[in-house]
Amino acid sequence: MTEFLQQLVNGVSLGAIFALIALGYTMVYGVLRFINFAHSEVFMVGAFTGYFIGQHVPAHSMSGGLLALAGAMAASAVLGIVIERLAYRPLRGAPTLNVLITAIGVSLLLQNLAQYFWGATPRPYPELFPAANYNLGGIVVSSNQVTVVVVTLALLLALRFIVLRTKIGTAMRALSLNPKAAALVGINIDVVISFTFGLGSALAAAGGVLYALNYPSIDPIMGTLPGLKAFVAAVLGGIGNIPGAALGGLLLGVIETFVNGSEWSTYKDAIAFAVLILILLFRPAGLLGRFTVEKV
Repeated sequence: MTEFLQQLVNGVSLGAIFALIALGYTMVYGVLRFINFAHSEVFMVGAFTGYFIGQHVPAHSMSGGLLALAGAMAASAVLGIVIERLAYRPLRGAPTLNVLITAIGVSLLLQNLAQYFWGATPRPYPELFPAANYNLGGIVVSSNQVTVVVVTLALLLALRFIVLRTKIGTAMRALSLNPKAAALVGINIDVVISFTFGLGSALAAAGGVLYALNYPSIDPIMGTLPGLKAFVAAVLGGIGNIPGAALGGLLLGVIETFVNGSEWSTYKDAIAFAVLILILLFRPAGLLGRFTVEKV
């Protein structure tokens, strides 16, 4: 029983990180109906930004860790807005395949720029927050795991407030429901889309910093696998559905952790894509998604 609970704790911590990244995918899809595959590189840039800020703030301190986290989120939000403005906005209305190819191109560009400026050698990540281990009846919980869950919950509550209780959140929901009607009632489509990219990118950066705290090594291609798994989590929960993305991330993190602790640990990365195939075969709309009929 203790081993089961230990695996569950580890899985929830990993799943919370997947959830943060998946939210960016699902928000962009909800507004623009395409997958931003450069999102995984925004996750990587967020981790590196936290790394560089962490060298100039007090180590092992709550204030220093929060400063690094906030700085990474702000920098990635700006990066997300720039990507949308330069790469995606000119293609608005273009065939989906053109946008998909562009997203892959932006992803490769960011990877190679990171390798050029920061090198390809993995770097150890600094301990930004106070580090400690807590033994709860035989279950070991690290302070980094606690930080991951607390920060994720805080960001999810903040996101819920923004989407449901603010004007920009109302505009996001209107744009997702009917872009033409939203434009007709005076909503500035460009501002809403840029805000969505910035918000999703900030959440990816938070995921990048938290991921690096628990798996303390970063490199320019670190975002590829977590990004793909977060995409699977978004599809699992229901792409375009914010609660679904959070649920999908938690489920995928728990599944991967239990597989990693079993005799099938060699295949833990393949499990995520097996889940994707099963979801696409048996419930394409995802766990919380809704089937819709598209008129043509």
